[in-house]
Amino acid sequence: MIHRKGAYSVSDKTKRAWALTGLFASFVFLQFAVLGLGNHAGEGYLPTEQRELVYYALQVFVILGFLAYSVFDRRVEEPRLRRAAAIVVLGFFCVGEAVMLAADRGSLFYLVVTMAVMPCLGGIGGAVYHRMSRETAVGAKTAQVMGFGSALAVALQYFLQLQWGVTPLLPVFMLAAFLLLAHQLLSVSPNPEAKGRDTAPTPPRRLVFSCVIAAVFLLFVGFYNSYIHHLQILTGYTEYNVYSWPRLMMLPGYLLFAVIGDKRQGKLVPIAALCIALAALLNSVLTVSEGTYWLNMCLFYGALSASVAYYDLTFWRLAQGTRRPALWASMGRVLDSAMVLLAGAMHISLLPAPAVLGLNIAGLAVILLLMALGGDFNLSDPLPAASESLRLLSAEDALSRMRERYGLTPRETEVLRELVLTEDKQTVISERLSIQVKTMQDYVTRLYRKTGASTRSGLTELYHACMLDP
Repeated sequence: MIHRKGAYSVSDKTKRAWALTGLFASFVFLQFAVLGLGNHAGEGYLPTEQRELVYYALQVFVILGFLAYSVFDRRVEEPRLRRAAAIVVLGFFCVGEAVMLAADRGSLFYLVVTMAVMPCLGGIGGAVYHRMSRETAVGAKTAQVMGFGSALAVALQYFLQLQWGVTPLLPVFMLAAFLLLAHQLLSVSPNPEAKGRDTAPTPPRRLVFSCVIAAVFLLFVGFYNSYIHHLQILTGYTEYNVYSWPRLMMLPGYLLFAVIGDKRQGKLVPIAALCIALAALLNSVLTVSEGTYWLNMCLFYGALSASVAYYDLTFWRLAQGTRRPALWASMGRVLDSAMVLLAGAMHISLLPAPAVLGLNIAGLAVILLLMALGGDFNLSDPLPAASESLRLLSAEDALSRMRERYGLTPRETEVLRELVLTEDKQTVISERLSIQVKTMQDYVTRLYRKTGASTRSGLTELYHACMLDP
């Protein structure tokens, strides 16, 4: 990755860092607040068994929102249409928030509104995570943004919504957070250094490893999450409450990753997450007495903050090297909700302690193996200063190299650029280049003949190979 120094002043960088922290903190606070309200959907209206199903349904709708954003980002390029869609989603989300704050929780209307708000929450989250990924690619200190923003959101929600109940200040802070979020998404453009920057392709194996590791981290905390949620529904959120004071244990966890997450290009993140998540292995045995219940709550929230920090920072770094960055930027959050569903489907809260402990130990073995294979235990500088034998060419330099190597004409190079740098269909590309579809097909045939490739993915592989400048 080639970094251009001095593209804008230090004061500008500081302002953008504060703005980015405000964006992320606003979203996380709204996410916590809305999910906290949503957990009461169906209360007094549905029987206990169905209320647990509502909890899992909310996770499905959040996932659908994240996936919908990734599809929208890939298919819609017109700025005015994108802005109009953002305004509609933000407006619907704002109205839904207001209804959830004011409506009777024991009504069908509250349940329906809650279900409708969750896809909006996921869609907005997809936009925020995509922004964080783009900022990570240009060197922004997104670990600090994630750590401090999440810690602030946890503290605000705890004191405004959980410790004192839904206070009159909660709607005020939710409105302020929404206005800041909307301003950042609609008015503030991504980092200007991102324009024209090229990112090394992310190996598919690395994506698979990271998905499995994140899933196992979430499985570590999944037992207790499912166990306590089941208990709090049975007791009406009185005797057992997952939103009690141990939730504040997330603060030191997030602040730790704010300090170490940007060092050595994130190499310390997997190790720190592994060390903290090991505490979650005790989940299966600390559910007997009241004292162990509170201790387990503290361990649970510490491990949860480590898991979230791991998948956020890992996928933000990897996403820009994929063909679908909007999808991969939020993959950790999608896996989070997916593992909640898996834990519910497995009825993990009802499994005997030895079975849960066995699952956790097996998961730990998988994590250690994948981290070793992925080089996560290598804490040396990932970009040694003395290593000048290999660098990454810009997109234009790589295309110029292909033009010279394969004897391409300027027009063929233009077509090649569209084929390897976009995922658009040939009909869309031909319209953008103002040529006939048949002419476009002729250019593609010539490219195949000259380069020896037989597919579009083959051209892309040749392009990536040319980016490496020995």
